[in-house]
Amino acid sequence: MKKAQKSMMFGAVTVGQRGQIVIPAKARKDFRIKPGDKLLVFAKRTGTLGLVPLEKLTKILENNWPESNISKEQP
Repeated sequence: MKKAQKSMMFGAVTVGQRGQIVIPAKARKDFRIKPGDKLLVFAKRTGTLGLVPLEKLTKILENNWPESNISKEQP
């Protein structure tokens, strides 16, 4: 991915009957999101929604808190 910018817009999505959305192809390519990847959905109180690849968040946590054993699956 190219040098990160402060904000990017990839287009609009429509929520389907089952609550599903399709992430625009350019966003999937730029952020290397592949079928089967797990994404963490988060929200700010301002109403902003975001997606973070779970693998990326796990690596951040492992690097900052190695004693947490965050990468081990919980029952």
